[in-house]
Amino acid sequence: MTESATLKRPLPLEGIRVVEFTHMVMGPTCGMVLGDLGAEVIKVEPLGGDSTRKLLGAGAGFYPLFNRNKKSLALDLHSEKGREVVQKLIATADIVSENFKPSTMQKLGLDYATLVQRHPRLIYVSHKGFLPGPYEHRTALDEVVQMMGGLAYMTGRPGDPLRAGSSVNDIMGGMFGAIGAMAALMQRQQTGKGQEVEAALFENNVFLVAQHMLQFAITGRAADPMPQKISPWGIYDVFSVKDKEQIFLAVVSDTQWAIFCQAFGFADLQVDPRLTSNNLRVLARHWLIPLLRERLASTPASELAALFEANGLPFAPITDPQHLFNDPHLNATGGLAPMTLPDGRETRVPLLPLKLDGERLGLRLDPPKLDEHGTELLLSLGYSGDEVAALRRDGILLPVQPGSVS
Repeated sequence: MTESATLKRPLPLEGIRVVEFTHMVMGPTCGMVLGDLGAEVIKVEPLGGDSTRKLLGAGAGFYPLFNRNKKSLALDLHSEKGREVVQKLIATADIVSENFKPSTMQKLGLDYATLVQRHPRLIYVSHKGFLPGPYEHRTALDEVVQMMGGLAYMTGRPGDPLRAGSSVNDIMGGMFGAIGAMAALMQRQQTGKGQEVEAALFENNVFLVAQHMLQFAITGRAADPMPQKISPWGIYDVFSVKDKEQIFLAVVSDTQWAIFCQAFGFADLQVDPRLTSNNLRVLARHWLIPLLRERLASTPASELAALFEANGLPFAPITDPQHLFNDPHLNATGGLAPMTLPDGRETRVPLLPLKLDGERLGLRLDPPKLDEHGTELLLSLGYSGDEVAALRRDGILLPVQPGSVS
């Protein structure tokens, strides 16, 4: 295991220990955020490993992305000795994070009500499908809550609901779990006590569509799906141009409209009384946008981009995700960090989209191999080498520890 470059100063959560029992995306995202911010995050996995390690297709990137800056400990939690190990580990923790069914954690004695009796300073983060209420018994997935929470309706065409093109609720739900954990850490400084933090997919999704709910409350009109929406801007569209390339162009103010017309030599449009304000241009979209499509159709996308950039107008190329590895801005600003995958291959990974005191939060640990830190962690808890070896012989820990750093 090689450690990547990190900040030249202590990270904000340095000295905070997180023990997580998570899989898939939501729970691991919470730990990733806390780990990127400097916490020591210990991922407790079953002996067979987090099932997310083995996903194919759209899930192939889940494990390496959301489990960086973590340590791995694999053990049998259904055994008494395995639970003893994890209880000793939790005794050293500031935060426990989980995203399993409440009944699962209760059976293992790892639910908040049980742990808080022994550890009143413990912060316990639960990531669920729904906050407590009539739906809490349901099994939720990102796509489930997108469908029932209005997001798929807003994304798709009328009669054709479509999930967003990312695990938006899982990722954002994990982020809210991390925000809650950090808020609880701050409050613990004042009260000396921990607390339970709950984050949920459905409520997260409702937060995402809240702008459309409030649009209805204010206007009395239901929001149209995004492909059918009435744009608040005169020009805010994808244009097909020369050689079948596409580019997104926006002109969202009267000042920008004047600049746009002058840059492209559209004097006739600039003086047209039907287009003198943004709201008038919105009302004229039914004929204005087809006219602009016709006028711009023979121009290369690169030329349009250069003109828009030179004049400070909003634009965007239409980019596939894999091409972002070569994005000049990301590469020039350190937005992608080198990372070694558990199978030994090298890649790069996007970092958290923020800077602290002018520096990006880098990688300290690559996504761990299964049980990569098992021996190291048990020795730190006071187990002897012989005791660790015995636990491996008895099947409580992995019989063989791959990629050991201890």
